[in-house]
Amino acid sequence: MIRADETGAMSDEQWYWDLERLIAIPASERGPASNTLGPYETKVDAENWRSTVETRNEEWDDADEEWENDGDRDGNDDGNDDDGDGD
Repeated sequence: MIRADETGAMSDEQWYWDLERLIAIPASERGPASNTLGPYETKVDAENWRSTVETRNEEWDDADEEWENDGDRDGNDDGNDDDGDGD
């Protein structure tokens, strides 16, 4: 996908946050995957990685809580249907 970079120039380069150097880096300079977060569409997005991570974690926590509560419809928290009808 071609997109505008932080200067407005068109680019298809993806960006990563380097966990060792603590800077945003283009994909062409990316090191080992274990040392980076991404890809992000822009350098600014990579620099704001913490906000993205926090938002995703909150969404996943909410989804987990909703999923865990779905199993509690019969009044039990074990996820089993204990009404005795064999279903």
